[in-house]
Amino acid sequence: MPEQSSEKHNPLQYPPLHSQEHADLIGGSRERSQSFGLREVDTPDFTAMDSAQMKHMLEENRFLYQHAAPVMETLYHQIANTQSMVLLTARSGLVLHSLGDSDFLEKASQVALLPGVDWSERSKGTNAIGTALAEGHPVVVHGDQHYLQANRFLTCSCTPIFDPYGKVIGALDVTGDHRSYHQHTMALARMSAQMIENHMFAGVFQKEIIVRFHSRAEFLGTLIEGIAVFTPEGRFITANRSAQFQLELSIPALGAHTFSSLFGISMSQLHDRMRSAGGKAVALCMHNGVTVCALSAQQNRRPFEVMDFASAAAETGPHTSSDAAPPAPAPAAAAPARKEFLSGLRYLDTGDAQVHAVIQKLHMVRGRDIPIMILGETGSGKDLLAQAIHHDSPRSQQNFVSVNCASIPETLIESELFGYDEGAFTGAKRKGAVGKIMFANGGTLFLDEIGDMPKHLQARLLRVLQERKVSPLGAGKEVEVDIAVICATNRNLKEMIARGEFREDLYYRLNGLVLRLPALRDRTDLEVVIHKILASVCHSPTPIGLQPEVLRCFQQYAWPGNFRQLFNLIRTAVVMAGCSGEIQWQHLPEDFLEEVRHSATAAAAIVPSVKPRPADAMPGSKVTAEDRAASAAPAAAARVSPDGTKLENLALEAMAQALRSTGGNVSEAAKLLGVSRNTLYRKKDLLPADVWH
Repeated sequence: MPEQSSEKHNPLQYPPLHSQEHADLIGGSRERSQSFGLREVDTPDFTAMDSAQMKHMLEENRFLYQHAAPVMETLYHQIANTQSMVLLTARSGLVLHSLGDSDFLEKASQVALLPGVDWSERSKGTNAIGTALAEGHPVVVHGDQHYLQANRFLTCSCTPIFDPYGKVIGALDVTGDHRSYHQHTMALARMSAQMIENHMFAGVFQKEIIVRFHSRAEFLGTLIEGIAVFTPEGRFITANRSAQFQLELSIPALGAHTFSSLFGISMSQLHDRMRSAGGKAVALCMHNGVTVCALSAQQNRRPFEVMDFASAAAETGPHTSSDAAPPAPAPAAAAPARKEFLSGLRYLDTGDAQVHAVIQKLHMVRGRDIPIMILGETGSGKDLLAQAIHHDSPRSQQNFVSVNCASIPETLIESELFGYDEGAFTGAKRKGAVGKIMFANGGTLFLDEIGDMPKHLQARLLRVLQERKVSPLGAGKEVEVDIAVICATNRNLKEMIARGEFREDLYYRLNGLVLRLPALRDRTDLEVVIHKILASVCHSPTPIGLQPEVLRCFQQYAWPGNFRQLFNLIRTAVVMAGCSGEIQWQHLPEDFLEEVRHSATAAAAIVPSVKPRPADAMPGSKVTAEDRAASAAPAAAARVSPDGTKLENLALEAMAQALRSTGGNVSEAAKLLGVSRNTLYRKKDLLPADVWH
C-alpha cells in the first residue's frame, strides 16, 4: 500500500513553541496589537455582556455549544487539578462557556477569563484565543508572549473549530498558569476540536452520502478518520480536516471534484461494493494513489448529537444527548454488527456482585415506567446504565434524550428542557425549537446531575411529571407527553432538601427505585471491563494486549475519575500503541504516571518485573531486532521510578540508546522507536554527541 508522505502539510499541525514559524506568528500578532492602539501596560478591558446579551449570544451559537460542551467536560476531566481551565469562544473571540479548577478560577477572574468577555486580538492583543482565530490554525501563547503584561502569568493553547463547511465557527482553549505548561496540552485541545467537528457532520447532513475512510482500517470510527460528504449523484460538498490531509487538497480545491474523480469509481459502483461487502469496509484508491479502507452511509434518519464514552463503538438506537463525552461517531454501516456488543443491561453485567444486584432489580421493574434514580460518583457509569435501561425497555425504538443539568448554562436550561415558540425572546429561532422533554415523547428522558437543576425550574419539572404536559416558552398552550424518567446525581439530595436547595416533592416524584453504582475502585471486575473497553476502541483483527505490570498497576490504582478516566486513558494508550502488540508504560500519559508514583498502594507496581516487547515489533521479527529494540525505547520508558523522573528525560535516554544500538543509523533508530527521523534530528542538541557516529 503506498504510504502518504509525512512531509506534506497537515492542517491539524501547529507551529512548535520555540520554532521560527511560531516566532513569526507571534511577531505578526504583536504588530496587529499595536495597530489596534493597544499598549503593553494597558489594563485589560473587563467589560462583560449582561445576561440578556449573553443569552442572545448563546442562542446564536447554539449549534457550536451543543456539540462542544460535552467535549469540554471530557477535556476538563483530563486536565483537572492542573491549575487550568477550558474555554469555548465564538468566532468573534467572545467566551461562551468555561470550566476550571477552583484554585485557578480566582486567578482567571482577575483577567476576565469569563463567559461574556471578548478575547479577540483587538481587545486583548496577542493571546491564544484571539491569535488562533486571526490566523485560522492552532497556536500556543506562553507567558511573556502575551501582548498585555497583565496576562503574562498565563499559558494558553487554543485551536479554531471549523464548521462542516470549513469555516471557523469558534475556538477551544486550555489556559493555565505559565509555570505548569505542558506540551501535550495542545494535543488534547486539538483532539477535542476534532471530536467536535466530526460530530457536527452527523447533525447537519441528513440525506447526503457520508464517506468515512483511512489508510488503516482500525482507525475507521475514530476521530482521525477522514469524513467526506457528497450528494447522491456524487458531487463533493465538504470534508473534515483529516480528509483534506489524506486527499492532499483543501476544501476550495476539492470543490472542483466529484466522488468519481477522487476515488476512481462512480457512486453507483460504491453502493454495489458496499452491498457486496455486507457492511464491512471496502478498499478504494484515492486520486493520489493511496489505497484506503472506506465505509459510507446515507444519513436519512433523525440527527443525533453525541453519546457517552462507552458508546464509542456503536450507535445503539436513535439517541440524542447533550451531556456526554463524544467519541467519533461509529460508521452507520457497521452498526448492526456492533450493536449487541455495547447495548443493554446484559453487557454491563461483567461479574461484580454489586452491579449484578442492581441489574437484577432493574429486570424486576422493566417496562413498568417506575421513575429510577441512580446514585454514584462522577464517572461511575450512571449515564451508561441509563442508556442500557432504555435499550432493554419497551421504549427502545423511541428517543433516549439525555440532559446534563450541570453543564447547560442557567440562561439556557429552561429553553433546552421545555422548548420555545416563535418570538418567545430576542434571538429565538424563527420557527421556535422543540425542547428535550417533547423530543423524548414516547421514549426516555435522562436527567443527569439532577441536583444541579436551578430551584425555579424544579417546580416546572414537577408539574410536567405530575400532569404529563409541557408548555413551551411563549406558546400559551400545553402539549401532552409520554416519557419514562431516569435521573442521576452524585450529590446528597436529602441534605440539599434540608438546606432548602432541592424540592422535597420533586425528590419523592423521582425516586421510585433508587440504585447505587459502586465506584470503579470498589468493583471486582476491573480486568473484564478493561478488555471490553479495549475491544470497543480498537477493531484490529488481533486484539491488543496489556502488559502484566500495567494491568497490576491499574488494579491497584484508586481511579478517582472512575470509568471516564479509565476509558480516556485506554483510548489514548491504544492510539499510542497503534492497535497492535500490547499497551506498555510508554503508552500511558505522563500525568497518570506522575500520580501513580505518589500512590502508596500502586508504587510497588511501577517498576516492571519483565522486559516489555516493543510496541511496533511485528510477528516474525528476527531475535536480534527484538533484542535491540528492547534495549532502546521500551526498556527506557519502562523505568518510571517513584523519584519523579520525567518522561521527557526517559524519552531522550531511549533515543540515545537506540542510536547507540544501531551505530548512529538514524533511520533504523527511528524505526525501533516508532518515531520519524525528523523527531530524532529535532532532539539532536539535547542528545549526547557520542551517539551521532
